[in-house]
Amino acid sequence: MKKIISFVLLVIIFIGIYFAVSQIPYGKDKMSVSKHYLNNGVKENGASNIVTSVVLNYRGFDTLGELTILFIGAIGLGVVLFGFETKGKDIKSPSLILNAGSTFLFPFILLFGIYIFIHGHLSPGGGFQGGAVIASGFLISYLGYPKKRISEKGIHIVESLGGTLFILIGLLGLLLGGYFLSNILPKGTVNTLVSGGIIPLLYVLIGIKVGAELAGIIYKLME
Repeated sequence: MKKIISFVLLVIIFIGIYFAVSQIPYGKDKMSVSKHYLNNGVKENGASNIVTSVVLNYRGFDTLGELTILFIGAIGLGVVLFGFETKGKDIKSPSLILNAGSTFLFPFILLFGIYIFIHGHLSPGGGFQGGAVIASGFLISYLGYPKKRISEKGIHIVESLGGTLFILIGLLGLLLGGYFLSNILPKGTVNTLVSGGIIPLLYVLIGIKVGAELAGIIYKLME
């Protein structure tokens, strides 16, 4: 019976791959969508980083889905670890180098993470990358001070606030611009910090949300 089921599954997979490959228009130019992004992205969104225009404007709804996946991952980890007792009674103090190094580096790591998501519309980077850098700052702080923890409730508040404001801005764009996450703010001057309409604002919110979620995940794993 298992061999029959395996054979049927292989046939289904083969048929799926065959139809997928047979529909690929080899040799034909089917890049009309990407050409529109490249030719009109700066003019329509005011952001010199075209990837940013795609992620937060043309395909902004996909980005909301990615944020949701990260949120579900954080919830899943909390569910898995729920009920486990903390076994950190005999935590040893870190070395002086790690202690002093974490104290020195923490504010610079936060500053670098903020720089990344604030300038995401001008250069490579953005909310996810900046948020990950910020979370790494909390990780090194935990390693330097094993008994020190930030407020878990505060993490949840910041995370929820970032996600809620992201959705509200998207709905405001739907109301005023006709579609979700419509770029309703002035585009500004290209290649300047104040440009890109709502894109820099969205990256700030994403950076805060991702940073809080990853910091919360690290918090749970450290416990």
